Amino acid sequence: MSPRKGRRLTQIRTIVHIILIMGSPGAGKSMLAARLPSILPPLSPSELLEVSMIASVAGEIRDGALTAQRPFRSPHHSASMAALTGGGLRAKPGEISLSHHGVLFLDELPEFDPRVLDSLRQPLENGEVAVSRANHRVTYPARFMLVAAMNPCRCGHAFEPGFSCKRNRIERCTGDYQARISGPLMDRIDLRIEVPAVSAADLILPPPAEGSAEVAARVAAARDIQSARYAALGLANIRTNAEAPASVLETIAQADSAGTKLLREASETMRLSARAYHRVLRVARTLADLDAAAGITRLHLAEALSYRALADDLQRAA
Repeated sequence: MSPRKGRRLTQIRTIVHIILIMGSPGAGKSMLAARLPSILPPLSPSELLEVSMIASVAGEIRDGALTAQRPFRSPHHSASMAALTGGGLRAKPGEISLSHHGVLFLDELPEFDPRVLDSLRQPLENGEVAVSRANHRVTYPARFMLVAAMNPCRCGHAFEPGFSCKRNRIERCTGDYQARISGPLMDRIDLRIEVPAVSAADLILPPPAEGSAEVAARVAAARDIQSARYAALGLANIRTNAEAPASVLETIAQADSAGTKLLREASETMRLSARAYHRVLRVARTLADLDAAAGITRLHLAEALSYRALADDLQRAA
């Protein structure tokens, strides 16, 4: 992955789009996710109130201390469904609600119980989760940014040059491992990228001239554009393109003629579902916002479609 594309992805994923990072052990997947809060804008007063109320119900607030930093939750892959979605005697909020307006990082994604992963599907669609117990039924908000990471196979080295798997053919080994992620969940992921292993020569290179502050400023500017757009449409409860309903996308994400032709051809070639089609439009709209462009061009759509190419490879391998 080129440095420019890496910087671009870093900005896109801070607009609440869902991302899957695949790479060999030690490639820096967990480090990238952990650095994400440093370029996120601080919580607005209304967001701070919502986050604080959830944390209070869950007993997460200590000594009445509040923070304006967005939540970052990283449950272990052995976490149960109740730990993720909420539960217990008093139906307390789980990790996905504690990640509201923040980041939920799932490392070693295929190692999670498949039923636990599938429990994310509804919250990713409507931004809330219902917790039902014998004496309680509570609906908690769960508008979170999902960042997932995984190795390409169980041993983790399938993408490395010259690697020969002792378990089976590489295609079969990677397919069996990646098939633990269901198709419906994969269809909801906006950005799929491969992160190559970092060599010793890479570590010697000088640090980038651009820091987190500069990236955070561009992210904040793109978010301001989006919130102003939806406020003008009378949708003050929507803040980002990732939250926009499909009916609104038809208006705000209209492409030029070249882009429309590309999207039509890609929909047939990649066999995009209706959900995938709208997710491509959301990502393309975010790319245009990062460029401060009024409309979506063929270039924006081509970049948005490129982030789904890995998903097609995974499904064919499985």
